Amino acid sequence: MSNEPINDVVGDLPIDDLRSVALAAGLVALGVAVVEPFVDTLAILEHRKAEGLHGGMQFTYRDPKRSTDPARLLPGARSLVVGAWPYAGGDVERPVDGAPYGRVARYGTVDHYGALRDALEQVADSIREMGFAARVVIDDNGLVDRAAAQRAGIGWFGHNANILVPGHGSWVVLGAIVTDAPFTESERVPDGCGSCRRCLDGCPTGAIIAPGVVDARRCLAWLVQAPGTFPIEHRVALGDRIYGCDDCQEVCPPSRRSPQGAIAVDPEGAWVGLVSLLESSDDDLIETHGRWYIPKRDPRYLRRNALIALGNVADPSDGTIRSKIEAIALGDDEMLSEHARWALGRLDERFIPAGGPGA
Repeated sequence: MSNEPINDVVGDLPIDDLRSVALAAGLVALGVAVVEPFVDTLAILEHRKAEGLHGGMQFTYRDPKRSTDPARLLPGARSLVVGAWPYAGGDVERPVDGAPYGRVARYGTVDHYGALRDALEQVADSIREMGFAARVVIDDNGLVDRAAAQRAGIGWFGHNANILVPGHGSWVVLGAIVTDAPFTESERVPDGCGSCRRCLDGCPTGAIIAPGVVDARRCLAWLVQAPGTFPIEHRVALGDRIYGCDDCQEVCPPSRRSPQGAIAVDPEGAWVGLVSLLESSDDDLIETHGRWYIPKRDPRYLRRNALIALGNVADPSDGTIRSKIEAIALGDDEMLSEHARWALGRLDERFIPAGGPGA
């Protein structure tokens, strides 16, 4: 990291006007970070990768030296303008038609990243009108977005490793604008978690192994996106989830108190028919769910997740569903066949004969 004073790197341009544009565009927070390497974050990423805690995750782990050096994103970069877009974090009404459904994490119910990009582009346009270059960076392997948000004073690192925005909790998605404009750096937000352990104790697989430290090998939100075989030891814990996991946010006091925590989630995007995931063509699955992160863009992984969820939540006495799973179990796709056999075994475990146990 440079030994020069921060004010020599980031100048004196205020961001009051930018913040007004950001709020009008729907963002709930905007701050500025200095463009210097994230030295501490690099060390953390390299250590966790060496320990295997990344669980094969790529993203910023693919090239930590690149993702922790924002100066590589734009020649002459001086500032990172970071914004937070809110999304609903309240209750999700369950379908009542009796069919088995898979649950989608709240951030994945609609294209929140698209809305975030649109809002940040409006802010970036204001910077360009001032005569400076500006590049929007969202959900990109090239930037450690949470570290940038912390440095920009958007929020603090929660014990669940999410950024907690004062007044809004973690029900936000984050993005940044890298620019050569010399904006004044924002003040950082102090830690607000204290001794709270609710996210650590509430994680269904114990993936949060220490405050702010997640073992991706146990994290359901990552495992549904990871390629290959879903770890058998975590299949029951997956429950009806097919994309993401909100448990550590649902129990978080700042997130529960946030305005978004009181906004009900549109059930249309929050639930997906599990049988439809098995029956839909590859093209239809990508067209419908392609904005999600799907390993290798291979829709078989959506079916893999659906099979596990069916084993956990489908009616064990439903012969039609069993026959669909059995057909996959007897098929040529080795990965899906194995997960289908597990689902059938799980249905057998859950089956209660007419008259109750022991009948």
